Amino acid sequence: MAAMPEPHGLYEVFLRVARDGSFTAAARSLGYTQSAVSRQVQALEEEWGTALFDRLPRGVRLTEAGRVLLPHAEGVRERLRAARAELAALRSLGGGTLRVGAFAAANVSLVPRALAAFGQRYPGVTVVHSEGPTAKHAALLAEGGLDLAVLSTPAGITLPGPELYHLLDEPMYVALPCGHRFADRAVLRLSELAGEDWIEGDVRPEQTLLAPALAAGFLPRVAFRVNDWTAKQGFVAAGLGITVLPELAAGAVRPDVALVPVDPADLPCRKVYAGTPRGLAHSPAVGAFLSLLRSGATGRAEPPAGTASARPTTRQ
Repeated sequence: MAAMPEPHGLYEVFLRVARDGSFTAAARSLGYTQSAVSRQVQALEEEWGTALFDRLPRGVRLTEAGRVLLPHAEGVRERLRAARAELAALRSLGGGTLRVGAFAAANVSLVPRALAAFGQRYPGVTVVHSEGPTAKHAALLAEGGLDLAVLSTPAGITLPGPELYHLLDEPMYVALPCGHRFADRAVLRLSELAGEDWIEGDVRPEQTLLAPALAAGFLPRVAFRVNDWTAKQGFVAAGLGITVLPELAAGAVRPDVALVPVDPADLPCRKVYAGTPRGLAHSPAVGAFLSLLRSGATGRAEPPAGTASARPTTRQ
């Protein structure tokens, strides 16, 4: 005989008895003993405080209370079936939602490639994407507003809050007009660029990619404030100044801009992580997307040929 039904199975037993009109017939259909079915019906009657079946010489018949309960029991069964189907879809990545956030440079290639691969493999999962700075997404992870975020932090700085999974150490480049006297250099020190005009994206220099150099005493001469990566490149190409570009954004550099690695002694590699809410279990979708991010970080492409020198050999 089958095992006794779980609590929600009381309604399955009730519905089967109501359909078959007999404890014995219902037991046979369910694979239980007749006494097990009788006990389950009795437990349900005790729960509701009323008889649900009239016991007849041959079989049983629903009481008025049983007839009232019948459509509700059918609704419970259908909702449980729907819940089982949805949970199965979550386990098999056939459904559900994945909420992903990332900072701007990660959205140039790392995150879009992972999203494309995820969508091809798991088309039933709805993906919601958010772009913004690391601080915003770290807060959203803590509040439960995101399932996973790609975050960045300067070397040596701890990012409190989320669970962190290291993806890569990101070198920094200086973006120069192609005709610049340093455009063909293998590596540059910031001290060599002290007299240059700079294009920066924040009125607070400590919030820019130059922050580690500022702490060491480097003071850039900022000529223009421009936030958008594409617009920054336009200013650089026009000869209006130079700027720092992270490796993750280097794949989208325009052909009239040259990239030269900055010596890591001046600008250490930036740490890039995948972050998830601390202390919470990963959904299957989070685990799958994290795996794709790690693969993408390992196999990320070099900057376009002719626009950048080789990556620095020194790693942090």
